[in-house]
Amino acid sequence: MATADEKVVEEKASMISSLLDKAKGFFAEKLANIPTPEATVDDVDFKGVTREGVDYHAKVSVKNPYSQSIPICQISYILKSATRTIASGTIPDPGSLVGSGTTVLDVPVKVAYSIAVSLMKDMCTDWDIDYQLDIGLTFDIPVVGDITIPVSTQGEIKLPSLRDFF
Repeated sequence: MATADEKVVEEKASMISSLLDKAKGFFAEKLANIPTPEATVDDVDFKGVTREGVDYHAKVSVKNPYSQSIPICQISYILKSATRTIASGTIPDPGSLVGSGTTVLDVPVKVAYSIAVSLMKDMCTDWDIDYQLDIGLTFDIPVVGDITIPVSTQGEIKLPSLRDFF
């Protein structure tokens, strides 16, 4: 049988546990309502041919709801054609978002020659490929910590012709 002191300790522990649960619920609700940056992919274009491969650039507009600038920790991307990954990579520490405004980020995507040649053989007729570009923007938001915002777009992208090589 529990003594009076043990009962008092159990009641206080139960009260503390209840207060902690309420505090967790309060903070979870407040964190869920914190605004986050919003991003859209505006354009994906062929930029040129280099020694390493074929260069494409994606323009991503990111709207910052805060008056302070927000550091961008990294940008990661995956470019797919059908279900096949044709390029992927990470851009560490690309800068920061301007406060209370929209920042346009240029995301360079490099497709290796071996993959580009394989795609050219498959798409000889129209020199376009259907693509899906998935981008993850990781931000360091004060108090909240790192968050990643996924952005995705689909469309057709031009393959380089012989004229582009010379």
